[in-house]
Amino acid sequence: MTANNPHYMPQRETQLIISAQQEAADQLGKHIYFSDSLNSGGRGPELAIIPAGHFEMGAAPREHGRQPEETPQHYVNISQPFAIGRYTVTADEFERFRAATHWHLRPELIWSKGKKPVINIRVSDAKLYLDWLSDETGKTYRLPTEAEWEYAARAGSTTPFCFGEDVSCREVHFDSLSPYRDINKKKWFLPRCLPMPTSIEVGSKPANLWGLHEVHGNIWEFTDSPWTNSHINANRDGTSDKHYHTPWITTKGGSWFDGANKARSAARMRRHFDEMDTNLGFRVLRELGQKLDQA
Repeated sequence: MTANNPHYMPQRETQLIISAQQEAADQLGKHIYFSDSLNSGGRGPELAIIPAGHFEMGAAPREHGRQPEETPQHYVNISQPFAIGRYTVTADEFERFRAATHWHLRPELIWSKGKKPVINIRVSDAKLYLDWLSDETGKTYRLPTEAEWEYAARAGSTTPFCFGEDVSCREVHFDSLSPYRDINKKKWFLPRCLPMPTSIEVGSKPANLWGLHEVHGNIWEFTDSPWTNSHINANRDGTSDKHYHTPWITTKGGSWFDGANKARSAARMRRHFDEMDTNLGFRVLRELGQKLDQA
């Protein structure tokens, strides 16, 4: 894997990164952004096509805030394009599933509404939603692996955030009392950066180069990858190690509850498979064939 490879994302200019997405969409006969129709009427979550390519996963040796579990950096080959949610699944989208399947909503828990991310669900509940969505669309929906999630979130970037070396509350919804670099802390104490102890509506923050919103902050996102204490034995093809048995799963993205350091692209957190939280949700991945139908 060298910088001469036409799909080696870290060495590409911004326009080439965007062009790679357009080329993948053209080859698949689809728009960059699309959604599938549901058998019961309406549309599924809005998706963005992510091109195949290589990237370097994990935290760089001198990355500010780097943690041992984010190492070592290693190259990953994503051999096939896929589509991923432009936003995390919203309360409204999850409500369609709940109403159709009579999934039990526990009234004693805090629930979000409207376009805020669905919260207080287990990973098993997310998979039930994905199974329902697959049945409704006739397509294969699942959770992204950790590598697929990080590849899509980075969108060709090699910096701690897809926006660059640092972020502010303009780009990311995190605990504004814990900025990424303490040296800049004074600038955070502005009205627009006061702590907001809840999630915000999806699409409120800028998208990365591939059109994904809130890949940094707002809520942690489930992946389909079991938790590991490092990347030492990570698969290099972007898949999860299904032979590794643990009650812990890997989540990505950070949240409104956590400081900006935990919202870095390389950051990861372990969560119990049965865990629910007000800062924990998910984003869908939709598998793609060689040529998409025109649904």
